[in-house]
Order: sequence, then structure tokens, then C-alpha cells
Amino acid sequence: MNPNMYLCALLMAATCCILMLAYLSYKRRSSPISVSYGLGMLVSSFYTFGYGFEIISQQLDHIRFWLRIEYVGILLGPVFYFLMVLHYTGRESWVRTRNVVLLLIVPVFTFITHNTNEWHHLFYTHMTIDTSWGFPLVSLERGPLFSVHVVFSYALFFISVFFLVQMLLRAAPTMKKQIIFMIIGSCGPFIFSLIYLSNIFRSPLDFSPFGFVISGIFYTWGVFQFNMLRLAPLAYQKVFESMQDAVIVFDLDHALTSYNRSARSIIEPLHPKSLGQHASQVLAQYPQLLVKLLEQEQPNGVSKVQLSDDPSSKIYNVHLSLVQHLTGKTIGKMLLLSDVTEAMQAEKKLHDNARQLSELNTFKDRMFNVVAHDIRDPVAVLVNLMDLLEEEIQEPDADHEEIVQEMKQQIHNTFALVEGLLEWFRSQGGGQVFHPVERDLSHSVETSIRLLYVRSENKQIRMVSNISPGVSVYADKEMLDLILRNLLSNSIKFTNPGGRITLNAERQDQHMVVSVSDTGEGITDEQARSLLQDEYPVSATGTAGERGIGFGLNLCREFVRLNGGEIWFDSRPSQGSSFYFSVPLPPETNTSGFSLYSVQVEDNT
Repeated sequence: MNPNMYLCALLMAATCCILMLAYLSYKRRSSPISVSYGLGMLVSSFYTFGYGFEIISQQLDHIRFWLRIEYVGILLGPVFYFLMVLHYTGRESWVRTRNVVLLLIVPVFTFITHNTNEWHHLFYTHMTIDTSWGFPLVSLERGPLFSVHVVFSYALFFISVFFLVQMLLRAAPTMKKQIIFMIIGSCGPFIFSLIYLSNIFRSPLDFSPFGFVISGIFYTWGVFQFNMLRLAPLAYQKVFESMQDAVIVFDLDHALTSYNRSARSIIEPLHPKSLGQHASQVLAQYPQLLVKLLEQEQPNGVSKVQLSDDPSSKIYNVHLSLVQHLTGKTIGKMLLLSDVTEAMQAEKKLHDNARQLSELNTFKDRMFNVVAHDIRDPVAVLVNLMDLLEEEIQEPDADHEEIVQEMKQQIHNTFALVEGLLEWFRSQGGGQVFHPVERDLSHSVETSIRLLYVRSENKQIRMVSNISPGVSVYADKEMLDLILRNLLSNSIKFTNPGGRITLNAERQDQHMVVSVSDTGEGITDEQARSLLQDEYPVSATGTAGERGIGFGLNLCREFVRLNGGEIWFDSRPSQGSSFYFSVPLPPETNTSGFSLYSVQVEDNT
């Protein structure tokens, strides 16, 4: 068999390979890059197919015919290749109808001049048959219009290669091999054509179509090995750039290879010149990320990082993953930063709501205790008075007026207490709320003494207030009354019959210090260590067997704190106790100096 037949068979094989690529592109024709790539492959098949029949043709007329078939691919191939590279490298905005028409001007003009060369001989000045290779080959002398065609085609080729190399330098490691295969596959026909045009081997055989054999091998391998046509780098790049999460990719030497737009908005040093720099330079301002990248050889969960010292700055979930090739070999590392600020704020809000609900539940329990603690005594007094009234009713000549008046007074006091508590509870609907007002301290003290008078009288305990009228404090009215009632109630509870309870007030700086002193049993050292400290204290039994609920001093401590004061005590066993609490003075009060209020107001009701 003649050598030209082997060459023809080789070119037919290349044609089949090229047509297969064109068919694969047609199946993915929804993608613009597949359309331009497929058309480029289709017109290239004209070149290889036509040249295969040219080299087995025996007559010059037949050779001219196949040359015309070849020039469909020779002229349009570079144009479609250039359009494919524009799509591939993300410059699809350049592919407009006007620009495509401009690109086709030179190929159309060349095609016309090539087919009319017998009239003007400006494309080929001379055309003969050379049989030096043992079979007829056409020998051409090129004219000026041929040079225009060559310059135009290679200009498109070199611009395309420049775009591909530029993309290669910026691409992620997983995309580099695909781009390299695209460059190598593209160079085959053009390099072989350049060898032929340079006349290095002084041969009439055109090597250019054989370059498509190499291109076919690389493109076919790329399609099946790297899925080149399944998803173009442009699509990868668009997905990469449109991600809300920040992605930063490093190679195994921790050199920066790629990053997306979100990463650039978070990590300030990221810019095109950062590519290739070591992570220690790129992440110098972000030591948390650098530690995450350098110290963890294997991914180890997700960590929350706040990149700035500003408390209001965003919080990110940082995840380190290994970038692996299809073979499973690790080729790099990737930091993924997800903004979780809103999620953290929502979580914090849920925790705050849960805490508030818990506080409200605790507050509700305490309010029930307040009711039990404050209403128990006046109700008990009314029960005692009712018992006395029943006894005296049985005596016909007894005078009931004193008991009735006392019951009336107690009922009024109890009603006023309940009304005040209900009003306060309504104001605390959203939780424990502090409403300070200017309050006459002596009035609050006298009201509390009247409410507890019957209880103290039953134990023959004398309550004396040394606080003069006109002494004002700035506190929540109901809280202040609750503090006084609790302290007086405790003093009555732990004072032996015939004892004495004294109240004093002393101004110190911007506070009024109120003291409730009794002549009771006092507080042991063991009790003193836990008093005003335990959250849930155990109630002790009073001198007359009185029982309590254990929350009195606990409430006093909290209410004093809410009013901006402090509470403390001083006690000696068998010598009595003194409880002190401070309350702020009204804002307009002159707080300079030191004074003692010692005017005695004795309740003899």
C-alpha cells in the first residue's frame, strides 16, 4: 500500500475523533461554550477530511476541489476556537453578534479570494504537482492575500492562548489540569501549521491536519478524564464567585492559589498579587485562621471565630477541608468561612428568652410568697378579733364597740395592703420592674408598724420609730414597704415577749441608712454565715413557735439591691440583732454632710 493511503487513513481517524467531540458538544448544546466548541470541531473535520482525499488525488483539478473543502475548516476553525476560549475564560460578554460579524469579515474575504484565485492569483501565485514523496502532492507558492489569512489566524490563536494561560495562573488546583489539556489540545494544529509554513523541512506535505490527531487525543482524554464538557471552568468560576461563604484555597506548601469574592470582602490582604504568597503573609492579621490552617493536618470539625476585637464584628464558622484529586491524592487545603452572626444572635435571643422565662417563673413564685408573707399576719389578726367578738357576744352586758372598731381598722389596713400589692403586681407584669419615687420614710415605717401592731401586742413587744416626718428617700414604694414589713416581722418573730424593736435612720453621703434593732435571741455564728447568702434559706421557728416561709430576708436582699442600696446585719447571741439597709436620697436632696434623726415617734395605738 502506498504511504499516502496510510496518511489518509490516519486523517480519517482524526476526522472521526473530531466528529465524536462535535457530537458530545451537540448533546450539551444548552451551554454556549459547547456550541462554539462543537462548531469548531465540526469545521475542523472539513480540514482533516479534505486533506485526506487531497493526498490521494492524482489530478490538479481534484486537488483544487479538496482544497476548497479544507478551507471551510482552515478559515472558520480559528474563529470558533477564539469564541470558545472567550466562553471558557469568562469573557462571554464579548461574544456579541456585531463582534462575531467583524471576526468573519477576514475569513469570508479569504474564502472568496481562495475560490477565485484562478482569476487574480493573489492567494496562490503558482500551483504545481510534486511527486518527490512517491505520490502526487500539490506545491504552492503563496501570494499576499495568503499572508493576510495567516496573520489573522495566528493573531486569534495567540490571543486565545494568552487568555488560557492567564486563567491557568489564577485557577484552583482542581481546574489546572483541565486548562492545561485545553492549551495542549489547542496548540497541536497551529504548531504543526507553523512548522509547515516556516518551510523548515522543505516538504510539500502539510503537517497541519496531523496536528488534529494530537488534539483529538488530548481533547478526548480531557472529556472523559476531567469532564471538560460537562461543566466549563466559567460555570465553576461563576459558582465559586457567587458563593456567600468565603473560600480560600492553598496548596500543600500553604501558598495561596485561589479565593472568591466573599473571601476578598472579609480578608483585607487578599488581592490578585497575593496569589502565590505563603499563608503566613496572607493571614498575618488573622492568627485564628492561620492556626486553623497550619496546625491541623486533618480536618477537625468547625470552630467559631470572630476576626476582629470589635464586639459588634461578625462571627464565622471556620471549616478546614482537604482538596483531593479524583485519585484521592491530597493536592491542597481549603478554608471555608460561613457567616453565622445572625444564627448566633438568634441563639442568644433564644437563651435570653429562656432565661427571662425562668426569671419570670421564679418571680411568680416569689410573688406568691410575698402574698402569703404579707397577708398572713393581718388575716390572722382578724381571726383573733373575730374569736374575741364571738366570746363577748355571749356576754349580754359586754361592750363590743372597741373590738368592732379594731376589726374595722384592721380590715381597712388589710384592704389597703391588698390593693397596694395588686397594683404592684400589675406593674410587674413583664417581670420585676423598678419604679422609684420620692417617699416619706416615716410614713412607710408607721404604716408597717400599724399592720404588725396586733401581732407585736400579742407578744407584748414594743415597736419604736426614731424617724421623724419629712425624711424622704427615693425608692420603689411597694418594695420599700415590703422590706420594712419583712424586717419588722422577723424582729417580732425572734424577740421574746416583753422585748423592744427600734427603728432609726441616718443619712450618709447620698443614701439613707435605715436600721431595725431588736432585743431578741440574736443570730448564731452558723446562721450568720448563711444568712443573706443562701438562695433558698430554711426558715427557723420563732420564740412563740411562729413558722415562716424562709423567703423574707431573701426578698429584702433583692429589693434593696434593685433600689440601689445594700443590706447587712450585726448580731450577738442572746443580745439581739440589728439589720441595716441603705436607700438612695431623692435626686434634688443636698447630700453633703452627716446628720442623725433621733426624734422619737412611739406607736401607742
